[in-house]
Amino acid sequence: MAATTDETGETAADAEAEGQGPGGGARDVPRGPRRPGRIAFAVSVFGELLITAGLVLGLFVVYSLWWTNVVADRQADKQADKVRDNWASSSGKNDAPGALDTKDGIGFLHVPAMKNGEVLVRKGTSTNVLNTGVAGYYTDPIKAVLPTTGKDGNFTLAAHRDGHGAKFHNIDKVKKGDPIVFETKDDWYVYKVFAILSETSKYNVKVTAQIPKQAGVKKPGHYITLTTCTPVYTSEYRYVVWGELERVQKVDGKRTLPKELR
Repeated sequence: MAATTDETGETAADAEAEGQGPGGGARDVPRGPRRPGRIAFAVSVFGELLITAGLVLGLFVVYSLWWTNVVADRQADKQADKVRDNWASSSGKNDAPGALDTKDGIGFLHVPAMKNGEVLVRKGTSTNVLNTGVAGYYTDPIKAVLPTTGKDGNFTLAAHRDGHGAKFHNIDKVKKGDPIVFETKDDWYVYKVFAILSETSKYNVKVTAQIPKQAGVKKPGHYITLTTCTPVYTSEYRYVVWGELERVQKVDGKRTLPKELR
């Protein structure tokens, strides 16, 4: 059958070949997907980068606030076991006070208000020491006086408030009148909190003085000072708690806890 023609003599087939419908109108021609513009492409790439950065930051937070606690607690538990094993093996021996100053630890800090159990106390406040999930006593700029010496002075301690065991995380829960107990092989040293400084400069070393005048103290005595960073998750300032020794209780054969820890 012959192809139909219009008034111009053009066949329908010719019109379709030129992109027109049989009546001469435009015919819909399928097109491929439109390529995105440069701005849209840049926004897309930037969005993906933000998502990636968010994931990396989230993983870092998990590492800093959770995993470092896990690792530090494991290290602290191992060191604590060594200390107690040493105590058990040296039971009955008359060790000089200096013998307590070992690399593994000198004793255990108990602060019921913090609800974190016992905290091993080691020598020094460097990052290498505190990152092992312990509390450390100051050796500089003002050296702590250990209670085992029996001398007047200030038993000054520091620990992390977040990450790496976060042993002083709940220091803000400690109130005046609360007990702080330091445990050694032979004695329980029971202190009572009498002053708190919720914020001071991290360069304020006077809070660790042998006579901590910032706590209202005017004469020598047997004091304990706990220091850590504040606010939580920052290291801009220092939080300080002071206590004074109330009594020393001998450790019995069953290692009975003092009433403050029961």
